[in-house]
Amino acid sequence: MSSITLENIRKTYGRGGPAAIGDLSMAIGKSEFLCLLGPSGCGKTTTLRMIAGLEHPTGGRILVDGEPIVSVADGVFTVPEKRNMGLVFQNYALWPHMTIRENVAFGLKLRKTPAAERDATVERVMTKLGIARYAARYPAELSGGQQQRVALARMLALNPSVILLDEPLSNLDAKLRLEMRAELKRIHAEAGSTIVFVTHDQWEAMTLATTIAVMSEGELQQVGTPDDIYERPANRFVAEFVGSLPINIVERGEAQSGPLHGWVDRLLAHFAIDGTQVASAGIRPEAVRLADLDEAAAARCAAGRGTIVDIVPTGGSWIVELDVDGSRFFAIATENPRKAAGETTHFWVERQHLHLFDRDRNRIAL
Repeated sequence: MSSITLENIRKTYGRGGPAAIGDLSMAIGKSEFLCLLGPSGCGKTTTLRMIAGLEHPTGGRILVDGEPIVSVADGVFTVPEKRNMGLVFQNYALWPHMTIRENVAFGLKLRKTPAAERDATVERVMTKLGIARYAARYPAELSGGQQQRVALARMLALNPSVILLDEPLSNLDAKLRLEMRAELKRIHAEAGSTIVFVTHDQWEAMTLATTIAVMSEGELQQVGTPDDIYERPANRFVAEFVGSLPINIVERGEAQSGPLHGWVDRLLAHFAIDGTQVASAGIRPEAVRLADLDEAAAARCAAGRGTIVDIVPTGGSWIVELDVDGSRFFAIATENPRKAAGETTHFWVERQHLHLFDRDRNRIAL
């Protein structure tokens, strides 16, 4: 296990081209499971490839356990094979003409590991990942989930101090993704390796990571625990990107007569919050409480009112879409709302679930 430090890393393609990564600094602790999360093209895979040594930064330094493996200013660049890092690609990258056993043993053979030690390691890793019975098969004879386990086994056989995973679950179906998430958590718990995991799937990040780094357009937006990212987003980008249903955003610049604008103003006044810097407010759908007006009044909270557009059951909850005088607003009810489309309902939110943002779209701490 190793720690990784990125200091002012920059990456541009072509002379004078746009920056793919701009002045990125981040510390990844020993045994940390870090997810680089963001939309396509935000620079997360480029960052991973620079850590692995497959891309050369334009500027900055990368240190492992305090020792530089990349320093552009000093001309330092450690080649990938000497970084003791294991990389699993999105497309698995298995040798089609080799058996599963040969694929898993491939890196050990390149290291010239003695045959007896190599065979014992391969057998141990394949058994741990449940693929020992496929040892004599070829990759084309396995399912996507089984091939993914082979790619992981080949990497784990080398006992790397850092594990780098580039969207390894994106090609799997929903059931296999769940299985492999559990497998990755088990591997992290048992091996204690430092893991850097690239994904655009927020739920993969939320369920796997100990730390999440959210990126957008080559810039780091926020680093924190899954709870921090979800409950205390640093800015509107993070708030709007994370969440299976989009967060409800109310712009305070709307017409003074707008019902949502008025509702937020009443909330700020009710909670005695200084709203002079507030440009917008965010409320996650699961924080919206649906109630009759008497119930909302009993909660001593300023209530809003909307017309139900649709109610979608999801098994354990109900997604309720509201129309508030032309504005779309979502709520998630944990109990059957017992209402129908076209009916009117009131809604409210508790203080701790109110997210406020300034004109620069940054979070205002309550």
